[in-house]
Amino acid sequence: METDLFSYPTPFTPPTTEEDELSALRLIRSRRVGPTTFHRLIGEHDSATAALAALPEVARAAGVTDYTPFPEKQARAEIKAGKAAGALLLIHGGPDYPPALAQIDDAPPVLWALGQPELLARPMIALVGARNASSLGLRMAKRLSEGLGEAGICVVSGLARGIDAAAHEAALPTGTIAVQAGGIDVIYPQENTTLARQIAETGLRLTEAPPGTQPQARHFPARNRIISGLSAGVVVVEAALKSGSLITARDALDQGREVMAVPGHPMDGRAGGCNALLRDGATLVRGPEDVLAALNARRATVARTAPELSPRRSSGKPAPEPADLGTKILERLGPSPTAEDQVIRDLDVPAAAFSQALTALEIEGRIERHRGGLISRPV
Repeated sequence: METDLFSYPTPFTPPTTEEDELSALRLIRSRRVGPTTFHRLIGEHDSATAALAALPEVARAAGVTDYTPFPEKQARAEIKAGKAAGALLLIHGGPDYPPALAQIDDAPPVLWALGQPELLARPMIALVGARNASSLGLRMAKRLSEGLGEAGICVVSGLARGIDAAAHEAALPTGTIAVQAGGIDVIYPQENTTLARQIAETGLRLTEAPPGTQPQARHFPARNRIISGLSAGVVVVEAALKSGSLITARDALDQGREVMAVPGHPMDGRAGGCNALLRDGATLVRGPEDVLAALNARRATVARTAPELSPRRSSGKPAPEPADLGTKILERLGPSPTAEDQVIRDLDVPAAAFSQALTALEIEGRIERHRGGLISRPV
């Protein structure tokens, strides 16, 4: 049966208890456990509680003898702070977690949500762009946001000044979601404080960061993959050639989302990124009708379910010892990111053994993960 353009396959939802939620929070807050390792550990141990219990042994096998998971007391303090801010804790795999976001490889294991969580069940489109937006750019963001809202679509953006703020403001009557880089109780920039309060009343604010977290430069790229991951497509209104908006567009491509851009004058630096996206195949947008047309056209060509992964080829050879396999993996890696699948094929080892060795290397701090299933040695 054909599914809606904006629908996504719902991942298996295991039974959740308060203990599971607390364990999930402790697991992702534990040292050297990022989203990818979190999901890998859950896959290997079937639940957050079991993965958390196994974590010290995983670290010990990796040569880290003084490893302790994130303390329960601190996790409970985070939950208390989140609830004091009026926010709801969403756990990956839980019934309220956004299904589109759950499909990306590095989906946030936990989210803090403040406002109207029912908006997460709505079709979503992201509008992003320059902070130092032009008057024309702001007008276009408003026009797109209003038109998409009238079509029943929830507008997603990043609560930044410029294009983001204009998109949120125009979508307040119809529904908007702001993804924050810092804590749910930390508004950045301060000039958007009133807007943030309005969004919390009629829309929704989301973040994967603990309450009280002050946003830093490294938080924004991680935030951007949530903006694109929530959405069926990303529209870039204005963006320089090197900008966070283009990071969001690249994330959208990696996640299989539609990438769209508003063209601009070649002499305007704020249009350089959009024009480059159009040159490389992004859909040209002149108004909300172009966004809707692009997504309706995509409906006929894009599968509605997550692709089934073919089993990785196995040579039938016994898996090397974890320490030996870790050494072999490191020998294949350099500072340039390399696809995990390529390393598995090069080494001709079972995927399960590779996964175990890779988790150990990450906990040791000897590899770095990158979006798109890429890994490298730390620079």
